[in-house]
Amino acid sequence: MPDQPLFESLEGLRGTGKSTVAPLLAAARGAVVVPTVPTVYQQLRPEIDAGENVEARMAFYLSALFTAADAIRLHLSAGTPVVVDSYFARCLANHRAFGARLGIALPPDLPQPVTYHLVCDEDERRRRLATRHKPTSRWDGLAEEVAEQITDAYAPFPMRSVDTTGRTPQEVVRAILSVPPAPPIRPTR
Repeated sequence: MPDQPLFESLEGLRGTGKSTVAPLLAAARGAVVVPTVPTVYQQLRPEIDAGENVEARMAFYLSALFTAADAIRLHLSAGTPVVVDSYFARCLANHRAFGARLGIALPPDLPQPVTYHLVCDEDERRRRLATRHKPTSRWDGLAEEVAEQITDAYAPFPMRSVDTTGRTPQEVVRAILSVPPAPPIRPTR
């Protein structure tokens, strides 16, 4: 439906540019960036990430995403486009690769984004991670160990691949803007 505001999600491994590109894409689209870990969850996040129970962690992040989905719905119903720097695909792909055994069927009425899978040459991705000034959790380390499995777990989710290798964030945004947005497609599983 052409009158529907655009909802876009950036997915991919750590260091591919999601959190850097999201606000730039939002600015270019006249959209808002909705945090997929809402403020109310931020205080508990370090406690959850300090634990070792993958199902508990997955349930926490799913709860945060469902809460974010409510905010996304409100923006979209008000006619405001939305950008997120990850959505259910990342949560499910990461936790599947981490070994979570929870069977999750997402409700069909969730807001469905047009999704861009940001990919990057492995050497460049690791260089980007080395220059980060934010704390890493044991889960971040585990994500590096199982990066290939995370990429494989993304396969069922319909996404457009965008290579960020050797591109500035502004060039990545231009690459995304150059492709007319297609309607979102529901995941196959």
